Amino acid sequence: MRAFIETSFDIFYLCTVITLGILMIKNAKQRKQYMLFGIMAITLGLGDSFHLVPRAIALCTTGLENFTVALGIGKFITSITMTIFYVILYYVWRLRYHVKGQKNITFWVYTLSIVRIILCFFPQNEWLVANPNLTWAIIRNIPFALLGLLIIVLFYRSAKDHQDHLFKNMWLTIVLSFGFYIPVVLWAESIPMIGMLMIPKTCAYVWTVWIGYHAMKQEA
Repeated sequence: MRAFIETSFDIFYLCTVITLGILMIKNAKQRKQYMLFGIMAITLGLGDSFHLVPRAIALCTTGLENFTVALGIGKFITSITMTIFYVILYYVWRLRYHVKGQKNITFWVYTLSIVRIILCFFPQNEWLVANPNLTWAIIRNIPFALLGLLIIVLFYRSAKDHQDHLFKNMWLTIVLSFGFYIPVVLWAESIPMIGMLMIPKTCAYVWTVWIGYHAMKQEA
């Protein structure tokens, strides 16, 4: 039952975000922010597929313990694509609110992103073992969390200042995604049921993508 429910949900998630991404690219026309949003959605879906597809196969066949390497490689790729996701989202913010300059913010976005990606390459992460190093899981997620916090603040302030009702909840979707993700990083290995929080985390990302798609349709 778990395998069926989780696999069905993952297929729905991947198909939804990739489809919405394609539709945004197709219908964006001259609106660069939605073209970028579409690329961001596809990056999210394709990146997550490297982890979710092997997981679905494992759940439906011989079990997760027999797919440790594939799942580890998938988590490594997803960690990098999720970082790229937030960099793209930063540029969506710049385009939507016509932001010029702000070199300090751009510096921190790239610095935190590069540090995060570099940390992911350290062998201490132990991507290919069943019980990877918790300390390094925390270390590599510190710059990622700071990047997310920065994006949260940017969207919250800008949506409020511009009375942007279409993007008013963008900051909240990011808060929820990190709120569900952090407990998984800290306790999923010792308390496997905590891993179920990845489902509402994934829903938060679907909400993020839907906000972009809905806004594009409303502004068409």
